[in-house]
Formats: sequence, C-alpha cells, structure tokens
Amino acid sequence: MADIKDKGFNAFKMAQEQFDKVAAKLSLDEATCNLLREPIREYHFTIPVRMDDGSVKVFKGFRIQHNDARGPCKGGIRFHPQETVDTVRALSMWMTWKCAVADIPLGGGKGGVICDPHNLSSREQETLCRGWVRQIARNVGPVQDVPAPDVMTNAQHMLWILDEYEKIAGGRFPGFITGKSVGMGGSLGRTEATGYGVVYVLRELLKDFKMDISKTKAAVQGFGNVSQYAVDLYSKLGGKVVCVSCWDQAESKSFTFFRPEGVSFDEMIRLTDRFGGIDKAKAKEVGYKILPGEEWIKQDVDILIPAALENQVTAETVKGIAPRVKIVVEGANGPTTPEADEVLNKRGIIAIPDFLANAGGVTCSYFEQVQCNMNYYWPKEEVLSKLDEKMTKAFHEVLDLSKRKAVSLRDAAYMIAISRVAEACKMRGWV
Repeated sequence: MADIKDKGFNAFKMAQEQFDKVAAKLSLDEATCNLLREPIREYHFTIPVRMDDGSVKVFKGFRIQHNDARGPCKGGIRFHPQETVDTVRALSMWMTWKCAVADIPLGGGKGGVICDPHNLSSREQETLCRGWVRQIARNVGPVQDVPAPDVMTNAQHMLWILDEYEKIAGGRFPGFITGKSVGMGGSLGRTEATGYGVVYVLRELLKDFKMDISKTKAAVQGFGNVSQYAVDLYSKLGGKVVCVSCWDQAESKSFTFFRPEGVSFDEMIRLTDRFGGIDKAKAKEVGYKILPGEEWIKQDVDILIPAALENQVTAETVKGIAPRVKIVVEGANGPTTPEADEVLNKRGIIAIPDFLANAGGVTCSYFEQVQCNMNYYWPKEEVLSKLDEKMTKAFHEVLDLSKRKAVSLRDAAYMIAISRVAEACKMRGWV
C-alpha cells in the first residue's frame, strides 16, 4: 500500500474535485456547493497517554463531521501512523455520500488518531481510546455522531470508547457505537458486511454484463476485513481470486501473494495476523509466489478489487492494468484518482465507486443501531438478507441513472447522493 502522502497526494482535494464535477452537472447553486464541499464541523485535539515505561506521549486526534442534514453523522475511527486531517476530511465527505446513496438516514463523519497500534500495548491502546472520547464526548452520541471501527481499530477499541462515553453521559447508550462485539450490542453479519456488499454489487453488474461469475478471475489488493470477506463470498459464488496483496509491517512495504490455481480463503486466514499481515514463509510453503506489492494491479484477470487504502489506482499504476480487465470494484475508500478514472473510462473499464461498493459496512452499522434502539437482535441470515436487498436496490438505482444519463457509475452514484443531501439541506432551510 502506498504512503498516503506520496507525491503530494491530498485525499480531500480529490474528494472536492469529485464533488465539484458532479455539482456542475446538477447545476447546484453556489451556497449549496460552498456548504457541501467543506465539513460542517471539525474537532482537533491532543490525547496525552502515560506509557507503560512511565513516560507520557501526546497523540494527535481528529473528529470531522461533514454533514448531518439527513441524520446523525456516521463514520469510523482509524489508527494510522500516516494519518492526516485532510484524509479524515475526505473520508467524512465520502461517508456522507455513502449513506445517501444507500438511502439510510445518516450523515458523514470520520475520526482518526496518528499512531501505530503495532507499537502500543493493550493498556496503552485502551488509554488512547478513552482519552479520544473524553476529548469529544460533548459533540458525539447516538443522536449526534456515531463512530465505528476503521483501519487498525476493532470491536475492543469500540467497547473501550463506549464504556468511557457511558461513564461521562451517565447511562447505557449501546447505539452510540457500532461495530461492537456480538453480545455487547453488536450485530450478527457485521464482520462480513462490507466485503459481502462489495460482491453483491459486483454480482449485479456481472448479471447486467451477462457474465458468468464462475468463469471470472479477480486480483485483490489488501487482506484486511473488507478484502477477506470479499474473497470469501466471491469464491463461494464460483469466482477465482488469483492473488491478494498486503502490507508487511516488519519491512514497511507491501507484497503480492500469487497462486494461479486460486487463493484459498480459509488457508489465507490461517496465515494472517490480527492486522491483516500474511506470513511470507508459510505462504511459500503452500505454493504462493511472493511478488512486489504493486503486481496485484498487473494481473491478467477480469476484475480488480482495490480494498486497502486511498490513492492506489493512480495515473501511473493504471498503466499496468491488463487488457483483459473489465471491472474495478472499489472496496477501499478513494482508491482511484480522477486522472486514473479518466483512463479507466477511455478504456471502457467499468468502476463501481467506493461509496457504493463498500456501503455494506455502514448499512449494517445502521442495522446495528436499529437493533440497539429496539433492544432486539436479528439472526445473521436476516441481517445479510436485508443487506443484500439494500445493496442491490442502491446499485440498480445507480445503474439505471447511469444508462438514462449516459454517465459513468461513479457520476451516477454521486448525482443520486449529492441530490439527496442537497435536498435535505434545502428542506431544513440551511441554504
């Protein structure tokens, strides 16, 4: 995975460029454009943590609320040593569009802490989580802003944050955090939701192409939660994943794990640590070739699934995409730059945009909120069935508009999402 600061890349500028392009197509008025191209609120703060060796280290944290016209803000908290406030801004904006295109009553937010949890003990991570929510408790909550796990955070981090919030608020508010463990207010099916959602929309596009999924091959970037369950469901439906790439923490670079007869989901899980890293020595023992990290995008496959970090399909890397590739499904947030997107369009490669393709996670988070509020939880099959129905409906709304207006799926998804948010702002009298 590339450094998100490489070559002056700025995720927020990219998100604004994407918005500006579609705002012009929609002929949005100046006030609405000015409101929607910037976050409505930003919180920057420091979090002092007493480390295990007795020293105190100060971490920088953020919570960005892009827009809450359609409902409470929603978005994950990521721990990453290369985190930047502009990345968090971009992700909060993309969350607004993601909730809107999925047609769920939530807005967009995102949080982050500049840290590397690989180098923090469990106690230090707990102190950091509790310190994060203490700094922002008055500005978040089940009817204001609902966090969730993201890059290098998990259900345990969310429960520490929830516990600290409930101490401050003086009550039980399980709907404040999603991505919780089952038994503590979490939803069955949430673990699979984002990756499965990626494959639900891919399945529908393949149907429209009249392509048999069992005769397709895919290359996947990343092997975190999203990638793992995308590989799982795609394989169950008959598709063959020939490679996955992942970040090697020890060497500070990524590697591609390639096997022409296909990647085995269960096997790869056994080779993977809790941060999504794959053991290279063990992978070689079971027949995987270890290639440089960027080789995933060059494979002779039908489908590419970038499911890692931002800024992965760029003006430079897009040149390596094989002629056979027909579809790019964006499991990650913001993996394709506008310059690369133009190349994909010229080559006739269909991109299912991130905020549609990976909306399964936030949709299931919404289901978790609903279940917490009812204090009644659905069986896993019901959750995944509702998720499939919601994702399929959202995809076909985008596909239909794309065909009617003769625009890309990305533009169609943006047009639907931005129109819904703009209308909510107007109905509230904000613009």
